[in-house]
Amino acid sequence: MPVRLQPKETTVQPYASSICTLAVLKFASYYADHMVLQRGPQRAIVWGHAATIGDEVTVMVSGKGEVKVNVVKDPNGNEGLWKAKLPAVTEPGPFTLTASSSEGDLTLTDVMFGDVWVCSGQSNMEMPMKQIINSSLEIAEALKFRTIRILKASMVESTTPLEDLKSLVFQWTDPNDADVSRFSAVCMLFGEYIHPNRNYPLGLIDTTWGGTPIEAWSSPDAIAECPTPNNTHLNSDTIYDGNNGPVMPRSPLDKCVLWNAMINPFLDMTIFGALWYQGESNVWYPDLYSCQFPAMINDWRKKFHACSEKETDIEFPFGFVQLAPNAKSTEVGDFPAIRWSQTAKFGFVPNEKMPKTFMSVAMDLPDYDSPFGSIHPRYKQDIASRLVLGARAVAYGEEGVKFQGPLPQTFSLNNVNNVLNVNYGDDSPIKVLNNNNGFEVCCSSSSTTECADSDEWVAAPIIDQDTNSVSVSVAGCESKSPVGLRYEWRTSPCDLKECAIYGSDTDLPAPPYITKRGF
Repeated sequence: MPVRLQPKETTVQPYASSICTLAVLKFASYYADHMVLQRGPQRAIVWGHAATIGDEVTVMVSGKGEVKVNVVKDPNGNEGLWKAKLPAVTEPGPFTLTASSSEGDLTLTDVMFGDVWVCSGQSNMEMPMKQIINSSLEIAEALKFRTIRILKASMVESTTPLEDLKSLVFQWTDPNDADVSRFSAVCMLFGEYIHPNRNYPLGLIDTTWGGTPIEAWSSPDAIAECPTPNNTHLNSDTIYDGNNGPVMPRSPLDKCVLWNAMINPFLDMTIFGALWYQGESNVWYPDLYSCQFPAMINDWRKKFHACSEKETDIEFPFGFVQLAPNAKSTEVGDFPAIRWSQTAKFGFVPNEKMPKTFMSVAMDLPDYDSPFGSIHPRYKQDIASRLVLGARAVAYGEEGVKFQGPLPQTFSLNNVNNVLNVNYGDDSPIKVLNNNNGFEVCCSSSSTTECADSDEWVAAPIIDQDTNSVSVSVAGCESKSPVGLRYEWRTSPCDLKECAIYGSDTDLPAPPYITKRGF
């Protein structure tokens, strides 16, 4: 079985049901009453510790047979380690899960089988239900979903990989007011919106920490994939925090410390997919992020797959949120480049560097008056609903589900009329709002084929449109050559849901776009 390193001095308290906390035989921290285990055809992994090396542990799901495993020596501690792969279970339950050995008996009740999603990232993923628009109504609605079960990990850092969680904010629970109110809004709303489509239980895990960079959530293997410059921004004294709004003392930023403590412990658990909302803390090096993000995704997939004994898919679905606006400004700012890098500079996902990924575009969801800072928009409902479209299409393979806004397919330049036609393809009908802004053209005096960093970008207003294309004026280049085009290339490009182009059949915004090649 795959075994990960853990410092010998680490002590982890068990979080099994109250009737078995005195037993020597123990479940790992995140196995408890009310939990959701991954449904079939994947087989759920259950593991824990015991004192007697070589002892036999019998693990059984009520009515589904039993599995017998031996206790082996944990190479990272004095305890024994046991790990069982349960039969594939597709019925939702509830079931009783038992583990027994010469050291005692453990019983977990109200155990469900469904899809397990891990939700991670910084403050916009951490932002709880109590802070979003219409929070009271949303919390009341969440309480109706009795087969969505939630768990929230504590914010813990470690310089070495932990085998198990040090602590939890709260253990697995069916929705209740106190826990839902402090649970990740994006994660909870995603679960609510996808639940009627799947019609079986969902397990949602909130493991987040505001103000943290991708380096903190990456393993050493992922870090090694992308040679890094001196990340001076990692030593900054201040951050934005999703729960407290204003700038506050910097949280853990060191490489791997949150991977070690808040992701690594979950690797043995069979999961279905992951959701990610992060990037604000990496705007200083967008080119680096275009390597770091795919590297982290690939590394998570490999390690979850290996440690779950190949039950977690080697290409499990990975959804993420493209950054929303920050302060109201007409400046380009840092966000456009990081948004582009979130797609590995393709502008869309999935792509060859980011297979089986899906994205929620959020650049048209500003919340400049958010009491938690404009970097923390409260419109998490729209973000989650857009994620769900991607999950239905990419994660669950539903045919005919459109999950992304219009993408430019071809360009046609008319130098005589100074017009550039941008075509979105026959299968992508568009609607143009009462807004002729959004496009800019790169004007070059030295090249007719490529936009240089020193070249000027000027406005290219929309002057005509039809069902699948827009025509923009490139007259602003005057005697220079139009050699590149970009769309909504601003940190805060538009007011709420008022960017220039949307899908007429989806209402999804066209994502930000840039090309520096001639037409």
